[in-house]
Amino acid sequence: MTTTDPIRPTDDDARALARQLMSEATFAALSYLAPEGTPSVARVAVSLDENGAPILLVSDLSAHTQALASNPACALLLGEPGNKGDPLTHPRLTLEGIAEPVEKTAAMRDRWLASHPKSKLYIDFADFRFLRVTPRRGFLNGGFGKAFRLTPGDLGL
Repeated sequence: MTTTDPIRPTDDDARALARQLMSEATFAALSYLAPEGTPSVARVAVSLDENGAPILLVSDLSAHTQALASNPACALLLGEPGNKGDPLTHPRLTLEGIAEPVEKTAAMRDRWLASHPKSKLYIDFADFRFLRVTPRRGFLNGGFGKAFRLTPGDLGL
């Protein structure tokens, strides 16, 4: 029995859609491994750094930040369903990568606040810091029957 790969060859339209989902995202589902080895998910605010990589503003008090300090492997799910139609037909992007602390520079802080102005209330608290997620690979579901594997290069990184 021969089966065909349901994953389409990555093309410019898939690359553009993935980059659009990344640039429009203001929050994401973050998947990580808890210290006990069990998978867990958290909703996090997200933005992009000057190079287009996802940035998270996290508190050292949160379970996901503590878990990522021990095991930085993670995944982000970007893209939200619209108000109409089957949610599974709306595009979404999964990025698998490594989350690592980055310096909270004035430029990064200003960039973050431009897309998340309400975080001005807590961004300067001592327990808040930035993590950069360096994607190792991506999976784009562009809608029904439109699945693609993506490399960091496809994502513009």
